[in-house]
Amino acid sequence: MNSNKYATLRTQAIGLRRAGKSRREIKAILGIASDQTLGDALRGEPPPAWTRRPNAKDEVRARARALREEGRDYDEIAARLGVSKSSVSLWVRDLPTPARLSYEECRNRSVEGTRKYWAVERPARAAARAATRNAAAAQIGEITDREVLLIGAIAYWWEGTKSKPYRRHECVVFVNSDPALILLFLRFAATAGCVPSQFVFRVHIHENADIEAAQRFWLRTTGASPDQFRTPTLKRHNPKTLRKKVGAEYYGCLRIDVLKSGDLYRRIEGWVTGITSAASSSG
Repeated sequence: MNSNKYATLRTQAIGLRRAGKSRREIKAILGIASDQTLGDALRGEPPPAWTRRPNAKDEVRARARALREEGRDYDEIAARLGVSKSSVSLWVRDLPTPARLSYEECRNRSVEGTRKYWAVERPARAAARAATRNAAAAQIGEITDREVLLIGAIAYWWEGTKSKPYRRHECVVFVNSDPALILLFLRFAATAGCVPSQFVFRVHIHENADIEAAQRFWLRTTGASPDQFRTPTLKRHNPKTLRKKVGAEYYGCLRIDVLKSGDLYRRIEGWVTGITSAASSSG
């Protein structure tokens, strides 16, 4: 078909399309036998609104067309919008086929797609985790003194200093970096009958940290008096070690020695024995 005849056919086909005629009607009016010939004549001409699928949302279709114009293929558009590949084909088939992308363009596009995905997904996952934690925390409510003793005894047996057959050491020493666990231990000790004057505190921290800030932090956390705090124990800094706990919010660990605590230690040992025995025999 020469160029003049094709231009005339294209003008007529587009005019009929804009007048609301279907592809079948246009073929009949213009005497076109081939679908490909009609497709070429209508290339670039968007289909009229009535040809859209009734259940296709306009905004989704518009996004599909925009993605196609960016050079996205059918699979990528379908995955991005959560629709079928056939729907994408229906919405964008009149648009020209995008040129093949280079390896570098494909790689950059993949990186950008991953970034956009996680920009949405990461907050959603964080919100889901927070909801689970909050729901679990709400199940606990207030705890009794008996429950404090049970929890505190187990926490101490995990984290506290224990006597060994080869080294008898029946005194209570608790070390931790978590302020919440430190406060739990202090409440546990108080519930078990200890008084504030029995507590001696010592900060254990790396020598290149802000030692004074750490002292102030643990003073505020415990509510103890400054004379209960001993000289901090400093750990030598090893440049070859890649430590995660660094920066302005690194306060080291707090060691709590409970004076005259031999009897408390033996009670903790007994409570833990009772708890583990009861748990293993139940059910």
